[in-house]
Amino acid sequence: MSEMPRLTIGLPVFNGERYLAESLDALLGQSYEDYVLVISDNASTDGTAAICRRYLKQDSRIRYVRQPRNIGAALNHNFLARECHTELFKWASADDLYARDLLERCVATLDEHPEVVLAHSWTAAVDGASRLTQALPYPLTTDSASAPERFHSLLFGAGCEGLGGEVVDGDGVIRADDFYGVIRTDVLHRVRPHDSYYYADRTFMAEIVLQGPFHQTPEWLYFRRDHPERAQHAYPTVRSRCVNLDPRRASRVRHPAVRLLAEYVLGYASAIRRAPLSAAEQWECRRHLLRWLRTHAIPQLRRMARRDIPPPISAMLAAPATDISIDEIVAGRERGVS
Repeated sequence: MSEMPRLTIGLPVFNGERYLAESLDALLGQSYEDYVLVISDNASTDGTAAICRRYLKQDSRIRYVRQPRNIGAALNHNFLARECHTELFKWASADDLYARDLLERCVATLDEHPEVVLAHSWTAAVDGASRLTQALPYPLTTDSASAPERFHSLLFGAGCEGLGGEVVDGDGVIRADDFYGVIRTDVLHRVRPHDSYYYADRTFMAEIVLQGPFHQTPEWLYFRRDHPERAQHAYPTVRSRCVNLDPRRASRVRHPAVRLLAEYVLGYASAIRRAPLSAAEQWECRRHLLRWLRTHAIPQLRRMARRDIPPPISAMLAAPATDISIDEIVAGRERGVS
């Protein structure tokens, strides 16, 4: 590894002892090794700290930071982004699994295509026992040279929006998770930090996609774990999800549900205003946004404001669309992890 690594992996975690070791094994076993892994422990109360300190002793690429109090998931993610002083950055989840060559493929893509601002792979899904449950192709046109086309694709997606940075279709099938791609750090630092209103991860990705095209390696190299403790299940209401992102959102007086939803819509408008677009491109993006408001957002937000709950997402598909072997392509699985 060089004196200054090219890549920073930022891993925010809170009470992640159940899957953390598996995720760390998958990251530390990557074929691409020129990175530093910064773990920000958001004042966990379980065995997370002990696991982190054990791995810290084993690998010099790890840096461990423990927050003195729970600052919320959004601020914890932003802390890691600010700590990045390398050319490239990637957030990693303490739940998920990664094929050995995911980072290598993403970095190679960014080297070969200077216009690309974010590189990732197709997303598959696994359950709590690391069994494959979904593997579907990436559905969006975020690789387009046209910023309005990329924005339109992100807005309308495959039918509805996800609950944790992912894009899902109307049946609740996870199809994309750009949030965990490898990002050029200069692009990351040009956009607004991750906010804490409802669906703030979606407007954050809109900020990124308006900066330049994404590239998806057409293989399943990233495995998103779906389990009962994950945020979209553990925090089922609008307010609980926002409080998870930032505890200050708990005040119903200062942060009524209508504000948490209105900020989401305004986040898209703000992203368009700040993006490096021509006047014609800004107008086209605003036209897409107005259509989305009329046909998707306003009906949905009215329902949510009345009930303070998100739209239902059904169970994931029971059978994968491919015969991927997690144990063969993910580091650490060869030791019989179950």
